[in-house]
Amino acid sequence: MLEELRCLARRAEDELRPSDTTRRRLRRLRGRLVDEGRFLRSWAESPLKTGAVAPSGQELSRLMAAYVEAERPGVIVELGPGTGAVTQALLERGVAAERLVLIEASAEFCGLLRTRFPAATVVHANAYALGDVLAQLGDPPVASVVSGLPLFTRPLPERQALLAQAMGAMAPGAPFIQFSYALVPAVKGLVGITWSTSRWVLANLPPARVWLYRSEPEARTVAA
Repeated sequence: MLEELRCLARRAEDELRPSDTTRRRLRRLRGRLVDEGRFLRSWAESPLKTGAVAPSGQELSRLMAAYVEAERPGVIVELGPGTGAVTQALLERGVAAERLVLIEASAEFCGLLRTRFPAATVVHANAYALGDVLAQLGDPPVASVVSGLPLFTRPLPERQALLAQAMGAMAPGAPFIQFSYALVPAVKGLVGITWSTSRWVLANLPPARVWLYRSEPEARTVAA
């Protein structure tokens, strides 16, 4: 009788023990909550620099990663990667970490990115000085630029200058990929730059969509 009770107790314990899948989900949830806390603190300390109050959601991150043209030669530059939500989506899509150049203004986030993505190149710098950063890295060819920067917090000339630097580093037609919560493009008034938008990602907080900018030899002028 005593042995039967012990067997029942062990069986109950096994049934109550979370599965490996449940434990993985709990770890991911815990990590996401920690990252959201980091983002919220960073936003509270400097809202104009951080822009978002939480990391990009999984659906938005995957959508941004899907627009990267990895078949082009060169590095993939990510501006303002934060805690690495889009970076992780790039890796899951199959982009080699060695091709990633992550330019982040927050020293705390840089430390986190180096821990999470040790094979990537993490640069602690102002992403709006993109040309200078690439020059310091030897001006590698750039296949695509992915931006999580809050562009609308900067004056239009600074946004235009950033886009011009990115287009100068890429071959014609290569994409500058930017997410935004806005209804209008963050960069306009540049000759020879085309833009298009994705669907809205309603599950993101707040809802967002992806804007793609490209330079073409005979592109139309974006209306101011």
